[in-house]
Amino acid sequence: MFEFDHVGVTTTVRQEQEDWVEQSRLWVTNPRNHPEHIEFLRYEPDSTVPDIVKNNPHVAYRIDDMQARLAEADEVLIPPFIVGDFLEVAFVLKHGMVFEYMRYLKDGWFGQ
Repeated sequence: MFEFDHVGVTTTVRQEQEDWVEQSRLWVTNPRNHPEHIEFLRYEPDSTVPDIVKNNPHVAYRIDDMQARLAEADEVLIPPFIVGDFLEVAFVLKHGMVFEYMRYLKDGWFGQ
């Protein structure tokens, strides 16, 4: 499976219905609540997310085989980690742009 999920855009403006991601020190919106599937990310000053991810939009895909996708990347920017209890995520550089690979462990989004 390789299915478009959303486009991620960094913002400094607080958004409605933001969720906190402790391991990345950022606030994030659910792209399923946006008509164009945009996810807004608002980073705290102490976030350790690499600047290339913070300063560039990303395109996210739902995948079923994380290791196969990582092997195809030019560079792994953020190795796989678990968000909440529902999602495995990794960020890579490929074709000169940032991609997010998402492997859902179960349906859901944070508190839903």
